[in-house]
Amino acid sequence: MLSTKRRFYNELSILTDSAVGEFQHKLSEIADQGALWRVAHPINEMVGTAEAAAKIYAPLKTALPDLERRDLVFVGGQYEDRQYIAAVGHYCGTFKNDWLTIPAHGQSIHLRYGEVYEIKDGKIVQANLLWDILDFIRQAGFWPIAPSYGMEGMWFGPRTSDGIVLHETDPDISAASISQTLAMHKALFDFDQQAPSRDALLTMPQIHYWHPKMMWYGPSGIGTNRGLAGFVDYHQLPFRLAFQRPRGTPEEIAAERKKYNAGHYIRIGDGEYSVTGGWPSVCATHYGGGFAGMPPTGRKVTMRVMDFYHHHEGLIRENWVPLDMLDLLNQMGLNVMDRLQDQFERGRYRKENM
Repeated sequence: MLSTKRRFYNELSILTDSAVGEFQHKLSEIADQGALWRVAHPINEMVGTAEAAAKIYAPLKTALPDLERRDLVFVGGQYEDRQYIAAVGHYCGTFKNDWLTIPAHGQSIHLRYGEVYEIKDGKIVQANLLWDILDFIRQAGFWPIAPSYGMEGMWFGPRTSDGIVLHETDPDISAASISQTLAMHKALFDFDQQAPSRDALLTMPQIHYWHPKMMWYGPSGIGTNRGLAGFVDYHQLPFRLAFQRPRGTPEEIAAERKKYNAGHYIRIGDGEYSVTGGWPSVCATHYGGGFAGMPPTGRKVTMRVMDFYHHHEGLIRENWVPLDMLDLLNQMGLNVMDRLQDQFERGRYRKENM
């Protein structure tokens, strides 16, 4: 695993440094020709290195010619006999050409990412790329929904500045990290059967897992929060009031989740870091108002989510949460890219006539 992490840490940086015409060749060196690529909406799914080069990397590199990859967390591990590497960070560059119809403004910009790669026989066979395209839109000067409850902006790296894990880690510590994460998840799962309230969320068993100085780094549209009270007030309670997860017996809940293939494809621990994720990992009913300023729709929705955790001083101190907000909003009846086209056109007109 260590050699795999080191190799892909270097190869992924080399990839983004490459010229547009080199992407297919570079991808063929690190990815299987039949690899499945899953990217945040509106890019979504495709198969093969040619498609990935043409639809994922070349457009981004064209938009940001000085594209650079900057990892905050880079870890790896095995789950159900599958080998994974996982990363959180930002693609950085100068936004010189339009991307996904978003008008370029010629200034510095970053694209936040959570990425998980399944590796088999030394090559990528599945890539899961949760890019925060809503945050990119925000930085470009446009906003399609109500203000976030949390704080918007670039995510911090780990408090201990050791998120790039390219060394051997203690297997006992790694196991303890993912075990702590799953125990916290169990506490939240059990709470799903109750009606949410602020007092209940502040006093329920999750309090035993979070560090007093916890940081919860949410996607654009939700934002970043600090401390359990900040987490509850500015994300957890509004989110639970808006979305109700399946309820009932364990068998009934499992059956409902199975309908949507909801669950984790990755659960790994690597030293004091752990990662979980699903495509989707959550299924729910949008039955309450307020989220993103939208009224309840009654629709069934799924959520593409990753969670990266930093375990420090015996507790979970930091949690980075890539979530495909554009896909979720689309299921709620809001096509963000369609809504913004008029604004994008006005933005281009202003720039061209300055």
